[in-house]
Amino acid sequence: MVIYDITDDELRNKVASFLKSKGLKRVQKSAFVGDISYSQMRDVEAGLSILVRGAKANIQIYPLTPASFSQRRIIGAQMDYEAEEYLI
Repeated sequence: MVIYDITDDELRNKVASFLKSKGLKRVQKSAFVGDISYSQMRDVEAGLSILVRGAKANIQIYPLTPASFSQRRIIGAQMDYEAEEYLI
């Protein structure tokens, strides 16, 4: 799971596009998940580091097991962020 807090609109959109290009799926406006290998995760981490170098940005990566992800609880409306593009 990758979550982020980025105030710059252009950078935030670049980060979202980058994460999508790596096969991650948006689950909230500033949260992505995906089933990727350790080496792919390192690639994502390196790419994000380059994208946000020197910017005011906070990105956090949480490795999740399939078991822990399957135990998630969704409260409220199920949102489909893939169906529409959001400018975040």
